Amino acid sequence: MVIKPAGLDATFAALADPTRRAILARLRHGEATPTELAEPFAMSQPAISKHLRVLERAGLITRGRDAQRRPCRLRAAPLEEATDWLAAYRAYWQENYGQLDALLDELKGEGP
Repeated sequence: MVIKPAGLDATFAALADPTRRAILARLRHGEATPTELAEPFAMSQPAISKHLRVLERAGLITRGRDAQRRPCRLRAAPLEEATDWLAAYRAYWQENYGQLDALLDELKGEGP
């Protein structure tokens, strides 16, 4: 899978805000309207709309139209790209921790 840095930049920028992360967490449970998404926050509807635009530009949500409703839905593909990118660093740290464990065992006299 080829990962586009611009896509990652948009994903991580969108995830940098706790309100947007909370909105995504809510959308994991199913679609919701902007009004429903605004309920737990002490902010105006225009402020929530700005957060939704950031999430939409990053490709993390889609907005539909259902009569008068404008439901938002989670789109997880950019999160998968971010997870794939982070996985390389997870492997790096696991290898380093493994080396550290081996060194500690050696220092304790338990190693080779």
